[in-house]
Amino acid sequence: MAYIIEGIKEAFALLLRGDSEIYQIILLSLLVSGIATLLATVVGLPLGIYTGIRKFPLKRLYGSVLFTAMGIPPVVIGLLVTIVLSRKGPLGTYELLFTPQAMVIAQFLLVLPIVTGILFGTAREKGKHAYELAKTLGANRIECLFLLIKELHSSVLLAIMTGFGRAISEVGAVMLVGGNIRGQTRVMTTFITMNNSMGAYEKSIAMALVLLSISLVINGLSHHITGGKSYVD
Repeated sequence: MAYIIEGIKEAFALLLRGDSEIYQIILLSLLVSGIATLLATVVGLPLGIYTGIRKFPLKRLYGSVLFTAMGIPPVVIGLLVTIVLSRKGPLGTYELLFTPQAMVIAQFLLVLPIVTGILFGTAREKGKHAYELAKTLGANRIECLFLLIKELHSSVLLAIMTGFGRAISEVGAVMLVGGNIRGQTRVMTTFITMNNSMGAYEKSIAMALVLLSISLVINGLSHHITGGKSYVD
């Protein structure tokens, strides 16, 4: 028990001392996950809303596949991206493997079904009335989209924060595609995993405290925005 308490003390000392490596890792983690979430939102937001309000064949099957994809194991995504970006893969000539760009791609594929699925479910339940009203008033497709975003703003914010929270706390995919290279692709989750295996618990605890704080803020905001309700309520 004593070494745990000592580890926590040393963790706070590291954070307060302003260890450059730790803050570089935190910044890279926020940057990679932020860009991946932004790209997933740009694609998933209109896709989720549009498929949610429209009627088309096999929509029920589409929804089932989409909701299943929301829970796909990150390590599977990491493996697929690694294969595609490897030297023998179709995109191997771009030499993206073991770079922050590869980590963004993996996290984008991880977050996209989450953003799309949440907005698909909400738009399917609550967006149809707003869409029909907008069409009655003569709105075009772009105007309809912005109206639906306004009407479903709580779910939009929830989808973004849920996706970002999933991305920044993920370890399997970024470990595979990034390689945990010091000063290049090392992020908070891979840093924690590495130091824990080495017995450097104070560094693991320091980074875990930062990651936990970020997760608590995201979950707190999500709970506040939705009033404690799920997106399908």
